[in-house]
Amino acid sequence: MERTVPVDLGRRSYQVRVGAGLLAELGPAVAAAAGDATSAVVVTDSTVADLYARPAAESMEAVGPVAVIDFPAGEANKTLATASQVLDKLFAVRPAIDRSTVIVTVGGGVVGDLGGFVAAVALRGVRFFQCPTTLLADVDASVGGKTGVDHPAGKNLIGAFHQPVGVLIDVATLRTLPAAELSSGLAECVKHAVIRDASLLDFLEDHAADVLACRQELMAELVARNVEIKSAVVSADEREAGERAHLNFGHTIGHAVEAFAGYGGLGHGQAVALGMVAACRIAVSRGLLEQESAERVEGLLARLHLPVRRPALDAEAIWQIMLHDKKTRGGQVRMVLPVMLGAAAMFDDVTPQSVRDALEYLSG
Repeated sequence: MERTVPVDLGRRSYQVRVGAGLLAELGPAVAAAAGDATSAVVVTDSTVADLYARPAAESMEAVGPVAVIDFPAGEANKTLATASQVLDKLFAVRPAIDRSTVIVTVGGGVVGDLGGFVAAVALRGVRFFQCPTTLLADVDASVGGKTGVDHPAGKNLIGAFHQPVGVLIDVATLRTLPAAELSSGLAECVKHAVIRDASLLDFLEDHAADVLACRQELMAELVARNVEIKSAVVSADEREAGERAHLNFGHTIGHAVEAFAGYGGLGHGQAVALGMVAACRIAVSRGLLEQESAERVEGLLARLHLPVRRPALDAEAIWQIMLHDKKTRGGQVRMVLPVMLGAAAMFDDVTPQSVRDALEYLSG
């Protein structure tokens, strides 16, 4: 099964192709999406380079000369220093890059975010094409044009909106994912279900075992459904002025917990899972969400091998990290909370005590 999902952004519109066995078609897909591209640079990491990036580069003869740049894998390396090193290598490529060059990111969310950021700032912007190889990147990072790197003060604090010219998702690459990485991506699927589509929650509950077994036809359907949700939200609100902020459900506390644990100490999806549990607790305490619904979300996360408890969380330290979140306005933490399964809203009156209570629940 192959699906094509459009992302409608006017002149920046592009298509997301989803299916099994598409990696061999990456070169022609890049050539078609990038139009007059005369050269390509594949940006990847040390884990993905030998698995997929170099074979992908071989498929790009239709574009022109191709170079491959990799950097050490892991969230801990998603930094300005790493981006600077990638830029150094980019400007050393021969023949020299110009604005007809297309950067092709092949890898997970770190690769897409950092490689996209490099594309956004190199020569004040060159085109890039996303080829994600993890479920987390498939359903979240590869669609929407958010690029960037982390800072010690918080996650993704440095970056730019820079839309790709196209996205190709080969779900066959998910077969090489460690189980924890697969579960990490499923956290974003649960997020989409809670904020936008309760029927997707049903789908995940009904097919949890097959999803964890990475059945390809099922994964293609799951990824396509999530890309449709992400595309609809991004198309309506490209720059996160309103509705797109709902995609941050679970991320305000989750990012802070991830930073508190030290980047690499806790996977992004695992941190988001904890953030969703905490956000649901806050929503229940405010009378926004039924207790039964919060328990249903928590139960599904546990079935998908995601954490729902985390001992030894320092509530004060995490609150201070949250104050540096991009969504904070005037020192007031803003959070996305579910108001029912399938719908959410932004609240700008979240109190330190409500966060402490939620973190105490997570630590229990």
